[in-house]
Amino acid sequence: MNSFRQAVEARDQQAIEALLAENVVFTSPVAFKPYPGKAITAAILRAVMRVFEDFHYVREIADSNGRDHALVFEATVAGKKLSGCDFLTFDDEGKIVDFTVMVRPLSGATALAEAMGAQFEQIQQEAMAQIQREAAEA
Repeated sequence: MNSFRQAVEARDQQAIEALLAENVVFTSPVAFKPYPGKAITAAILRAVMRVFEDFHYVREIADSNGRDHALVFEATVAGKKLSGCDFLTFDDEGKIVDFTVMVRPLSGATALAEAMGAQFEQIQQEAMAQIQREAAEA
């Protein structure tokens, strides 16, 4: 089992964030453009943890070099069951540099889009606060 899966299953937000590379790119199943950067990706993942109910991984597939993983999951959002997959690519330091999520069926994706849309202002605020904290620490 990879470290990201362990962190998610433990609901350990700090461990999840620690696994994200600064230049990670997050591709959402419900947004047109990818989101580049650790701060926005971490904020999105925190929001996902707020909106997903009964989230659990059901399968993990990894390539032989351990850089690419597919984590199949099931969850419920606003009463709609969905299944999906987290596609992760890790760099040489074990950090996630590419994070793509796909979900099905359409009713589940629609419920997810609505739930995440309701979280978007908070996501932006969290990301900006993190960027400002990091700039002040530098």
